[in-house]
Amino acid sequence: MKKQISYLVCVILFAVPVLGQNLFMPRNVKAAYANGTRSMDGKPGPKYSQNKSVHNIRMNIAPPNRTISGSEDIIYTNNSAKALPMLTLRFELNVHTPEAMRERPVSSNQLTSDVSVDEFSENGKVKAWTPLIRQKGMTYNSIRLDEPLAPGASVKLSFKWHYELVLESGREGVIDPTSFYIAYFYPRVAVLDDVNGWDNISHTLGHEFFGDFDDYTLEVSVPKNYIVWATGDLTNADEVLKPNIAERLKQSFTSDDVINIATLDEVKSGKVTAQNETNTWKWKAENVSDVAFGLSDHYIWDAGSLVVDKKTGRRSSTQAAYDEPSKNFANMVKYIKSSLEFSSNQWPGVPYPYPKMTIFRGFADMEYPMMANDSSQGRPEMQEFVAAHEIMHSYFPFYMGINERRYAFMEEGWTTAFEYLFNVATFGKPMADPTFKNFRVRGWIANVNSDADIPIMTPENVLTGSGYGSNKYGRAALGYLALKDLLGDVEFRKGLHSFIDNWHGKHPIPWDMYNSFNTATGKDLNWFWNAWFFTYGYIDYSVVGVEKAGNRSTIKIKNLGGFPAPVDVVVTYQDGTTETIHQTPALWQHNSKEASVKIASRKTIKSITLDGGIYLDYNPKDNIWPAE
Repeated sequence: MKKQISYLVCVILFAVPVLGQNLFMPRNVKAAYANGTRSMDGKPGPKYSQNKSVHNIRMNIAPPNRTISGSEDIIYTNNSAKALPMLTLRFELNVHTPEAMRERPVSSNQLTSDVSVDEFSENGKVKAWTPLIRQKGMTYNSIRLDEPLAPGASVKLSFKWHYELVLESGREGVIDPTSFYIAYFYPRVAVLDDVNGWDNISHTLGHEFFGDFDDYTLEVSVPKNYIVWATGDLTNADEVLKPNIAERLKQSFTSDDVINIATLDEVKSGKVTAQNETNTWKWKAENVSDVAFGLSDHYIWDAGSLVVDKKTGRRSSTQAAYDEPSKNFANMVKYIKSSLEFSSNQWPGVPYPYPKMTIFRGFADMEYPMMANDSSQGRPEMQEFVAAHEIMHSYFPFYMGINERRYAFMEEGWTTAFEYLFNVATFGKPMADPTFKNFRVRGWIANVNSDADIPIMTPENVLTGSGYGSNKYGRAALGYLALKDLLGDVEFRKGLHSFIDNWHGKHPIPWDMYNSFNTATGKDLNWFWNAWFFTYGYIDYSVVGVEKAGNRSTIKIKNLGGFPAPVDVVVTYQDGTTETIHQTPALWQHNSKEASVKIASRKTIKSITLDGGIYLDYNPKDNIWPAE
């Protein structure tokens, strides 16, 4: 079978130029660009700023008691140009309160009371806890400061609080009676950005999160024989671990091998942690959007490391914590290393930006900075597939500061695209393609409900259900992969890396992404962005017919769904030979409704088949000519 490059054989008829079209901007986005906080070349504007918190958190936990208590000091700095008379705070776990707003029913095992603030102080002055919204179940709330926080000034907020960990574990909760996963557990100041102001969107369980780039010290006090794994670097291993265990951990930081830090027998027989009544594990993480941790008194602990930046030789630690029945977790450190090797050197091709990655056996298949809470899978390839997806979230949303509440397609979509490329590189297309079709595409393309075709740019905080899921996962991933096909790897990488270089450690919005790609590649891609992300659409091509004139044949194709997806035109001739002509999305650049592909050949065409591969067509019956 012969494959030809599309530009040698493709001629677009009935051209209607649309280059230079502007992308729709809501009024608040226009204002941000007009105010100089963002620039049309894709970079942050000269007036861009973001605020920052420094957290000092102390937690006390004693399983199987599910009462979690903590204290915290926050130094919050106002880097904006305006004084702040009030601050908005986040209490994500209030979503478990019966009175909370949720987008789906939950069992009684996912319900608890509100986070209880036992003491609050501002700049050392103890005050009554009187948030401005006086009702239960609020995942955000506001406080009025004693004095407005001037630009460049800081305020110290201190909290003592407690809450009850939910029995039914999701993104956080009880894994088993003596294994807990703790996330979203502390009061924090919400993001204040230049486009939407305070992040005052309710957390409703189904949607995700948004956080500033903050610094953390975290202390977790637990009974002896409990091991804690957390975001950041463990700073007191010699205090909480037996000397030989601490030495194994230290060796793993420079080892290419997988080292069993603690066996099940060692954990059960009290040979891993210091034998104080209570041990306080201390962690430090800088410039991250969140922290999370897991703990257990019967989890096995493996670790290793790899070079993630070949230019500097920088290594990252790779760790796994799991129970004995989770057999495929025994290879988890290898899976982590494989994912970090791929993501650091292939796609996105940016050295993993953190010092560590730990996967803790839970139930959620959920990402956190430097952590993942992954379920146990029966098949090794599925265990690695799930791990790779959560690990590659390290870039989107965490390194890139994506607002997941509004623009989840900028994080789940990119991660799902990288997931597909990882599976192709690791397992080959025979596994990667059907997996991607079945997990990410088929549910969307077969869905004929009106929400299936809603523009991906629809703010996701107003979406729920299958339309929300399709937009942020499969539809967006297909869009990014289609862009890769359109540009080719070199130009696509140039655009992607420009976007990452411009915005890592900040808070980009979709227009920053589009403008970064346009500027870096030197191409006006707005026709593509508009067709795939701003309009109603889906994938549905149809072969209209074939005309032959002398040595040339013209294949006429209609785009019924509107999306500009790649497609292979498979030509079968009367003599039994075949030819495959790849068409990039450029086929639809000048006319989004119909196009023609011309083939120079003396042979008589017997049949035409359009094969979209992972870009599944809604109605494959009209992808064949003559019609069957």
